[in-house]
Amino acid sequence: MDIDVLTAQLREAEAKLREAKSAVETANKTVEQRKNEKEAAQAVVRKCQADLDLAKKRLARTESLVGRGGASEEEFDIRRADLASAEAGISKAKVDVAAADAAIATAESLVVRSHASVEATQATIERTRADINDSTLKAPRAGRVQYRVSQPGEVLNAGGKVLNTVDLNDVYMTFFLPTDWAGRVKLGAEVRLVLDAAPQFVIPAKVTFVADVAQFTPKTVETAEERQKLTFRIKAHIPPEVLKKYVRDVKTGLPGMAYVQLDPQAEWPANLQVRLPE
Repeated sequence: MDIDVLTAQLREAEAKLREAKSAVETANKTVEQRKNEKEAAQAVVRKCQADLDLAKKRLARTESLVGRGGASEEEFDIRRADLASAEAGISKAKVDVAAADAAIATAESLVVRSHASVEATQATIERTRADINDSTLKAPRAGRVQYRVSQPGEVLNAGGKVLNTVDLNDVYMTFFLPTDWAGRVKLGAEVRLVLDAAPQFVIPAKVTFVADVAQFTPKTVETAEERQKLTFRIKAHIPPEVLKKYVRDVKTGLPGMAYVQLDPQAEWPANLQVRLPE
């Protein structure tokens, strides 16, 4: 069936998938970058903490010296300003660490969204491919096309028929036996088929079906003579391995004779020994 639109949708979805995968890679790199930035900010915090500790010690020493006249008031003011600067520096560094944490959280959420986009696009691709597969006509089993029901370009309703095919792995002959013989036929009984079109060959088969209702049944059956006129439909299937070997020679609808082995111990006569084409 026409799948041009579906094919275009598939190409579009595949392009979006490539874009989504690229976004995942970018988001992962962004997360890595934000983590590096956090490590740098934490290093700055440690440096500012060291500066703060040093500024506190210098201020304490200068304060003790001022009391003994070993340092001037100006130097004391400088140490106090250094302490305030160090405190401001560590506060800013901690703010930068918090900002880095927020940036990491944002980048990680972007990774999650990117992965979700990849999964959604993959689902779209799978759905489109399923639609394309549904638009491809496939026979339920291997067989031979007998005739084409619909022509190219026709529009069919749901369930419309396109081809008539024959399953060449399910070939059988249907024949009829009278009541007294049909009653003695067992499922799986050996059968030999001789076709009118190829009487030189004898084809093996086995009984796979015996009808439970008689054919040609009159409305009322009151005498034994009338009952003898009843016949039962029987099917004899040819083995699949034989059909597979001669699949190109199999024809349908050919008439012929069927010989049933009613006694499993009986030997087939020479003229009914299996003979198949070389």
